[in-house]
Amino acid sequence: MGTKPNHSRAYRRLCGLLRVWREKAGLTQRALASKLRKPHSFVYKCEAGDRRLDATEFVLWCRACGLEPSDAIRLVDRAA
Repeated sequence: MGTKPNHSRAYRRLCGLLRVWREKAGLTQRALASKLRKPHSFVYKCEAGDRRLDATEFVLWCRACGLEPSDAIRLVDRAA
């Protein structure tokens, strides 16, 4: 039986922002995964907090959702 990662409150907020950004871009998890050239489970796991994004993946996620990564970082900073 697996256990869910114990992320900080700030990281859980980031996971929520990832989902909000995807939805605001009008993308399904599958559509975003296709843009990122990843399996759809990648998007699900990132939004659920089961997988962490590295910095380059974060930049690609933002761009795929039509966000400037620097603007997204400011939003994350405010949410933290």
